[in-house]
Amino acid sequence: MKIALLIEGDTERAFLPHLRCFLKTRLAGRMPRLDPDIYDGRIPTSHHLRRRIDLLLRTGRPPADAVVALTDVYTGTADFQDAQDAKRKMREWVGVNDRFFPHAAQHEFEAWLLPFWSTIQRLAGHNKAAPAGLPEAVNHNRPPSVRIREIFSVGKCRRGYVKPRDAARILRENNLVDAATACPELRAFLNTILQLCDGPCL
Repeated sequence: MKIALLIEGDTERAFLPHLRCFLKTRLAGRMPRLDPDIYDGRIPTSHHLRRRIDLLLRTGRPPADAVVALTDVYTGTADFQDAQDAKRKMREWVGVNDRFFPHAAQHEFEAWLLPFWSTIQRLAGHNKAAPAGLPEAVNHNRPPSVRIREIFSVGKCRRGYVKPRDAARILRENNLVDAATACPELRAFLNTILQLCDGPCL
């Protein structure tokens, strides 16, 4: 099973080794080949997305069996209102295709790091309280990456939050299952990959 992962940004790139480690614990003997297709900034939209999906499913050695796309809701534009809207629009752009699986981080990937706030506090060197509410409800006005940047800026670590470096450190010390329990969109993303490989869902 070859799965093309259409993802955006440095944080998502840092996520890949931890995604693979998680899948190995759930897919013994059925581990897929994950082929990342990484965009710096954001994944394509409209007919550009459809063209890219078609290309990934038709070319390569071998071509992808499935394409799983992951976008942030918060892309710096007003394209998406929430994760459901993002997934709906991606399906509309691509058209009917049972090998394309759109997903969205609500509101951005860093929401999936918020369940590990105690690790963030320790790395930042500050006891600033975690954002109130569910991680995926932390919103556009002060999105999760801003909350994490704020605690690093006031902490004793004396260095700012660097997305790929610090996201990798946060993920390395924690279990993705814990984040998936608190973050339905992450759980849905992981379950899509598990289901494609005939593995048990979370």
